[in-house]
Amino acid sequence: TFVAITGKELMKIVMIGAGNLATHLAKALFGAGHDIVQVFSRTEESANELSKTVGASPTTDLNQITTQAEAYIFALKDSVLANVIPVVCKGREKALMIHTAGSMPLSAFQGMALHYGVLYPMMTFSKQFEIDFQQVPCFIEGNDDYSVKMVQDLARSVSPKVYSLSSQKRQYLHLSAVWACNFANHCFDVASNILSKQNIPFEVLLPLIDETTRKIHTISPHQAQTGPAIRYDENVIRSHAALLKDNPLLKDLYERMSLSINKFSKNTSK
Repeated sequence: TFVAITGKELMKIVMIGAGNLATHLAKALFGAGHDIVQVFSRTEESANELSKTVGASPTTDLNQITTQAEAYIFALKDSVLANVIPVVCKGREKALMIHTAGSMPLSAFQGMALHYGVLYPMMTFSKQFEIDFQQVPCFIEGNDDYSVKMVQDLARSVSPKVYSLSSQKRQYLHLSAVWACNFANHCFDVASNILSKQNIPFEVLLPLIDETTRKIHTISPHQAQTGPAIRYDENVIRSHAALLKDNPLLKDLYERMSLSINKFSKNTSK
């Protein structure tokens, strides 16, 4: 279980990263009154672009990051995070260090900072699309009471949907988000590709997609499931699989997904 938390305190912040998540979070924090003093990105264009938006100074050099901030927020790929954290923490051990990754544990900062935490906004972010951060659920964690309070203050200043969640449970949350967002969008992409080869516009599927997502606001996904797989209509499934014979990977995915849907449908505990 997790509990909602409240609070607000304005801070001087350095953003480590200028990608999709970093851009939306920095803009939300700036809009809430926080002082974004600096933005780091390995790409000069990205550092400059986000810095102009939030009134910060850009840098592409980790060694040029200021030591005068109160909080350093890391919004980087997991593979990069482990290498960047030690560099940024050095000489800034008393500052609050925060990462935003769904799959990285709180302990990523252990031994390199006194106060550290996690602020994971669970949302799909793209720079070109504006988002209402007030609707974004934020999941937080800290290594001590001070860190928890400071991270919750930051999160609460941009969203009322703030929850405390352990690193272990956040891994499962992130896994569920990949299924619900990334995998679902891949299915849209596959469907779009199938249609385009037949010169059928993807927009014909939009009412179906909208109705599917609308239903699960009031009933569970388990209750909302329909289609040939739930009743395991072998004639339809074989016919569909045959249409995918030129793409063995998609054919295999279709057959396995159909089997999974059917097995889930028989699990009344869902």
